[in-house]
Amino acid sequence: MTGMTKRVAVTRVPAGRDDDTLVVEEPLEIRVGDKPVSVTMRTPGDDFALAAGFLATEGILASREDIESIRHWGSPNVVRVGVRHAIDLQRLQRHFYSTSSCGVCGKTSIDALRVHTTPLDDDVRAGAAILAAMPDTLRARQRTFDTTGAIHGAAAFMRDGAIVRTFEDVGRHNAVDKVVGSLFLDGERADVLVVSGRASFEIVQKCVVARIPILAAVGAPSSLAVDLAREFNLTLLGFVRDGRFNVYTGGQRVD
Repeated sequence: MTGMTKRVAVTRVPAGRDDDTLVVEEPLEIRVGDKPVSVTMRTPGDDFALAAGFLATEGILASREDIESIRHWGSPNVVRVGVRHAIDLQRLQRHFYSTSSCGVCGKTSIDALRVHTTPLDDDVRAGAAILAAMPDTLRARQRTFDTTGAIHGAAAFMRDGAIVRTFEDVGRHNAVDKVVGSLFLDGERADVLVVSGRASFEIVQKCVVARIPILAAVGAPSSLAVDLAREFNLTLLGFVRDGRFNVYTGGQRVD
């Protein structure tokens, strides 16, 4: 077993007994101080980036200076984030509930997003050919997917096509949180977020809060994802593969 994969016995029909490599899935509890905030099923590795990305995109952390400490707490499956300021406990309970229940109310989440952020306003433009090539660049770096075929990827790019972060995780949103959290902790930024699957409401929400103006998905977006992207002036691209893509919102950023 490595950190992200595990070998298991399998019977192949008709070949017989063999071994197979599976992606590891384990729970991660994220705490702010002594308060549990979220439990997510993730692939172990880059847990600090995952925790920071989750807390940043949920509006609990505004900058890396908010973090006093970040460490595993009594277990490799618990991360404790110490903060320099008081946190609204009722707000933490809302985040814990909505995450643990594996779903959020679209209207409530959009209303909360309006309070904590504003529409994207930038001069980012990227060439269509550069954008179309980004998923292939991400795919070439998905080493665990090559081994297991069962893990999502997310990557951050600059507008010229330079890749700045790549992460994999069994959860789509976790892969995005790892990308966002890594940028957050290092005080860096990106112009484009690329995800290996579909573009859900939650992925769009994280992209908006992280102030990444272009989201490119290999799969399709949901209707609520498109609505949210339009309201917050995010450029949303879907079916980005084989040299083509659909522009759902924010076409002004595509050259």
